[in-house]
Amino acid sequence: MTDRPMPEAFRHALPAMLADLERLVCRESPSADLGAVAHSAELVAELGDRLLGVPAERIVLEGRTHLRWRLGDGPSRVLVLGHHDTVWPLGSLRTHPFGVEDGILRGPGCFDMKAGVVMGFHAVAALPDPSGVTVLVTGDEELGSPSSEKLIRDEAAGCDAALVLEAAADGGALKTARKGVSQYEIRVRGRAAHAGLEPERGINATVELAHQILAVAALADPGAGTTVTPTVLGAGTTGNTVPAEGSCMVDVRVREPAEQSRVDTAIRALRPVLAGAEVEVVPGPRRPPLPLSASEELFARAVRLAGELGIGPITGVAVGGGSDGNLTAGAGTPTLDGLGAVGGGAHADDEHVVVSALPGRTALVAALIAEVLETQKEAS
Repeated sequence: MTDRPMPEAFRHALPAMLADLERLVCRESPSADLGAVAHSAELVAELGDRLLGVPAERIVLEGRTHLRWRLGDGPSRVLVLGHHDTVWPLGSLRTHPFGVEDGILRGPGCFDMKAGVVMGFHAVAALPDPSGVTVLVTGDEELGSPSSEKLIRDEAAGCDAALVLEAAADGGALKTARKGVSQYEIRVRGRAAHAGLEPERGINATVELAHQILAVAALADPGAGTTVTPTVLGAGTTGNTVPAEGSCMVDVRVREPAEQSRVDTAIRALRPVLAGAEVEVVPGPRRPPLPLSASEELFARAVRLAGELGIGPITGVAVGGGSDGNLTAGAGTPTLDGLGAVGGGAHADDEHVVVSALPGRTALVAALIAEVLETQKEAS
């Protein structure tokens, strides 16, 4: 452990880390705003270039800016993965300004996950030899990674580890498993008619949609951990018209790939109940599960290293939310998630980061990277 950065080194670097984090938080980056994401990417590139010593590759896919740093001349062995987009709309700083008070840092996107981005840069920069590390910071994770999915899978393929700098779970727990996520939109078309004069001439899209919602909700299997949740719903135009169109979003979470396939097959097979109605299923973003088996070895290393660094104990937890760690695990790469900031309130008014935990967690990330690189060198 003597040649690896220790927590004390990052305690000395904490003022610089906080300054970097303030700049990132104050550069708002809502996922849906391509201009804001591109503007944020320029600052992320500036920080990464300064700390890593090599220029970022700017990868623009479907108008969204992603950033990659490949260190050294050899093949990539460790993927350090984060995102710089957030769920917060432009102007959120006016109501949720950046600030640090009583050891708690606040600001839109600080916990999910701009603190993780800063931690990743500082962890890699502190390594004696970061050759074999790829740092990838994407710009559309909060949307389900529609443009960066293939990029993430390709970067993960062949690596010995993917370390995901998403925020930690409650109490600082690492995320050792994640449910797979699928999203759908069910669109229904009927026929409009006057609701008072001749409703029988219409085909009621609201009624048809009700049948479809009950059908998809019945696909849930609590015993298997499978949830199928109808969410955003809309139909009709005026209160006295038989609705001609309607739609419903559906959120699916599963523990096992077989369950994801079962639900997918069933949803795609939906057929109209009312004569003359039409039903269309539009698949959305899909992420495979991150199983415990994908994180088991890396988690064991993290627990041991945390003890050696004096920052333990470290715990692990399975969570229902998805991340880009699902994609790296789906590519067959050992993956450990939740290595980012300790805090809470992701996507909520009380989003915050515990400042005192930043040095130790950054040291843990650095130690994990160093050990994976050393193990690979010893095996080659």
